[in-house]
Amino acid sequence: MTAELYTLDASSKDYHRIAGALAFLGDNWRDHPDLDRAARAAGLSPHHFQRVFTRWVGVSPKKFVGALAHDTAREALEDGACMLDAAFEAGLSGPGRLHDLFIAHEAVTPGDAKRRGAGLQFTWGVAPSPFGDAVMLVAPRGLSAMAFADPDVESGFADLEARYPAAEYTRDDTVARQWAERIFTPTGPEKLPLALYGTPWQRQVWRALLTIQPGETTSYKSIAEHVKSPKASRAVGAAVGANPISWLIPCHRVLASNGKLTGYHWGVERKRAMLAYETARG
Repeated sequence: MTAELYTLDASSKDYHRIAGALAFLGDNWRDHPDLDRAARAAGLSPHHFQRVFTRWVGVSPKKFVGALAHDTAREALEDGACMLDAAFEAGLSGPGRLHDLFIAHEAVTPGDAKRRGAGLQFTWGVAPSPFGDAVMLVAPRGLSAMAFADPDVESGFADLEARYPAAEYTRDDTVARQWAERIFTPTGPEKLPLALYGTPWQRQVWRALLTIQPGETTSYKSIAEHVKSPKASRAVGAAVGANPISWLIPCHRVLASNGKLTGYHWGVERKRAMLAYETARG
């Protein structure tokens, strides 16, 4: 197995333990938990936890807790921010970038969506990712959807299939794996074609999401202003929620107006992990 493939598999395997550790540290940083306590929260030995956490997050557990304890974090908490949001304010967020993401998104007629996928042919499959197993739909013109296999592969696929119930599906995990290797490379994804099946309004919002850089966050209100509909925050929220391609179209970077981590289809725990993954590498 090559180093790249090992990294992809290992990051997927480590995800659930690290997500739990991030939540534990976010809730308990004021107590300055030592390595042993944090390791127990992840179900690992201290030595193994130190290595896995640093590899996945990009900084050591001690540095992560140190950022949480920063004075800026204290100020953010006094203003009502949640623990992890305070961590980002304390220095894990900022102008740094994980990668420059260039995506060629092809305009697809909304009639395809209105026909509930009739006439569309998708290859679907499952591949490891840093956030657990990813389920992908690939159309002839590009990647059409990427979700996560929660609580299992069948549920993850059913969630995507419900978007296009009249389409035809062929499973090929090798194809999904090839896409995962292109998306989750250490240097960031290459230019990727996306076949976005949605209404013109949805595609407009999804394109706005692509302007949010890694390590940055925004609000639904700001997205509404970006698409020249400042009073349409709820409609923007619906379009963000309908985003078919998790991670690449970064709806995880959209926070509530009060800065809280809310409203992610694949779970706030995963949203927290995605933001930590990006900002620690900024």
